[in-house]
Amino acid sequence: MKITSTLLQGCYVLEPLVHQDKRGLFFESYHQKKLEEYIGEKINFVQDNISISKKGVLRGLHYQTGEHSQAKLVQVLKGEVLDVVVDLRKQSTTFGAHFKLKLSSENHKSIFIPKGMAHGFLALTKEVIFAYKCDEYYHPQSEAGILFNDPDLDIEWEFNEAKMILSAKDLKLPLWKDRKI
Repeated sequence: MKITSTLLQGCYVLEPLVHQDKRGLFFESYHQKKLEEYIGEKINFVQDNISISKKGVLRGLHYQTGEHSQAKLVQVLKGEVLDVVVDLRKQSTTFGAHFKLKLSSENHKSIFIPKGMAHGFLALTKEVIFAYKCDEYYHPQSEAGILFNDPDLDIEWEFNEAKMILSAKDLKLPLWKDRKI
């Protein structure tokens, strides 16, 4: 497995070694020891989530606050997404910056997102099955987010905004300057 740093401090792209033959393919999508050695800290994922989305669905930008803040490992099982991560950590050298990457069932890449970052993705194909591991349980009282098209973040989603499908809840998320800490 190849692990590379992103422009966000503590956020990494994981790229598995894929073994393919006439039967199909095999790859190791997660190896706790390798990830922990690379990032220099212990990770204990306690919850796995799956979402299924159709083309144009944008989910995000979401995070949990305080003691329920979550580190995540995200990947696509079917289809392709534009995945976006925003650094919310004031003490970070990359505070306020964002990173984006296309994740797909073809490239098999995943992203490790440390605590203190917002996350969202846009489904680019007819059907997307998106999987993520979390190191904290979902805690509704700690749930927070930032509006996907916040002008201060200036994220280029590479998709016609008029054709995006968002939940009513995500459309009401606050701007960056008004975010919940």
